Amino acid sequence: MSVSISKRLRMSSSELRSELLGFLFVSPWLIGFLLWTIYPLLASAYYSLTRYDIIGEPVFVGLRNYRLLFTTDETFRLVINNTLYWVALSAPLGVISAFLMAYVLNSRIIGRSFFRAIFFFPSIVPAFVTAMIWHFLLSIQYGAINATLQASGLRTIPFLSNPQLVKPTLLLIHMWAQGSAMVIFLATLQDVPRSLYEAATVDGANAWHKFWHITIPMCSSVILFNLVISFIGGFQYFVLPWLLTQGGPNRATEFYALYLYRNAFQWLRMGKACALAWVLFVIIVIFTVILFKATGRFVYYAGGE
Repeated sequence: MSVSISKRLRMSSSELRSELLGFLFVSPWLIGFLLWTIYPLLASAYYSLTRYDIIGEPVFVGLRNYRLLFTTDETFRLVINNTLYWVALSAPLGVISAFLMAYVLNSRIIGRSFFRAIFFFPSIVPAFVTAMIWHFLLSIQYGAINATLQASGLRTIPFLSNPQLVKPTLLLIHMWAQGSAMVIFLATLQDVPRSLYEAATVDGANAWHKFWHITIPMCSSVILFNLVISFIGGFQYFVLPWLLTQGGPNRATEFYALYLYRNAFQWLRMGKACALAWVLFVIIVIFTVILFKATGRFVYYAGGE
């Protein structure tokens, strides 16, 4: 009896040492997670209920920041409209362009590897460099495109200084920089069983039927994944409009992330900025849930029921 008890004690102490050793190995990640994720989340939730300018002490004001956003802040409504417009167009158009590029590059064309590298290249270029290149191309004063038009005797196009043209211009740039999504689609397309295409050919299906009834359904789960990622990224769109337009012209590109940044670091309204961040979080969660619910029955998962 005493032997079995001592054996159990040795086993429990050995398991305890193993658990402690495991916690020791993961402790750097746990500490980082608590310091750089959990604490900022809790702090931002608290600051959203305060009037806080970073310099002084936060003053608790309850839900005042949220109430003002939805009742008296006209700029907030403008920002919401701009952002919803951007998300509604940029997410599906970006996914479509990435999927079509991947579909073309999955076929047997001359120089396929070269074109794959060229199409992927924009996604690895730093956003600042991308913004400077497109500003050099599109600027109405010294842009290469407008200089060419002017030299040809044609009218210049105010790509970035016209409120009606600036959003479509940013959309074209967004569709151009879809290299990461393209690579994911390319890997998915190569995983579609060839036997399905062969069976469809035997049944007399043409290229369009194969694309619509085989390629798209077999890639539907990855299409949904990229669409969700695009929706989330669209709500947080910041770098290019900030560098190219600064929210202009006439606040046509004043998106949600720009307005949040201005409140936090230009106007030092950190409490309001934290409230904006939490409102954005709720909006993203709601849109993501709606997207999953609306597309669930159209998505095919290999190995699922």
